[in-house]
Amino acid sequence: MNPRLQQLTERYPDVAACAGDMQKAFDVWSQAYREGGKALICGNGGSAADSDHIVGELMKGFMSTRPIPGSVRQQLTREFPEDAGYLADHLQGALPAISLASQQALMTAYSNDVAPDMVFAQQVYGYGVRGDIVIGLSTSGTSRNVVHALQVGRSLGLRTIGFTGESGGVLRSICDVTVRVPSSDTMHVQERHFPMYHALCLMLEDEFFPS
Repeated sequence: MNPRLQQLTERYPDVAACAGDMQKAFDVWSQAYREGGKALICGNGGSAADSDHIVGELMKGFMSTRPIPGSVRQQLTREFPEDAGYLADHLQGALPAISLASQQALMTAYSNDVAPDMVFAQQVYGYGVRGDIVIGLSTSGTSRNVVHALQVGRSLGLRTIGFTGESGGVLRSICDVTVRVPSSDTMHVQERHFPMYHALCLMLEDEFFPS
């Protein structure tokens, strides 16, 4: 078992049953990054905040400072010699990710002008290219705007991962991998999603920015 998953299950024994699906989620997610893809992440309420949180852990150093490659530093030096040192010292390696829940102007316009349950699907359609991954967080697995985003992503050939409660809801049938917390209580499911996606972000950082 991956050491990060081992640490997770030791701290939260009730999610040990999810370890296999989490490894599958890592495999799918890391493959997207190896192919030059990005992660599109969505959810509602607390899961919207989780979407933003995941982006924060991926787009900058989490437990690693992720220094940029020497080739990038050299390019900065050629283009902007006076500022190159500062720029290079304050950039970090990034795993590209976008929270679809943070686009407030677009979301409110689309809700008002078109359909509120399509606010994430429209973004998947606009941002998504083959090789990307769509990640939906829904404690019930039935949130319509999240379901529609995954449906559009799957139709476009994007990889799909769902984080849900015990039943998996609709997401279970449309995602490549569904990580299901063994509970139907919304609060408990959200409480477990937090350390689970932290573990996955650490696994990705270990993979692409090894110490």
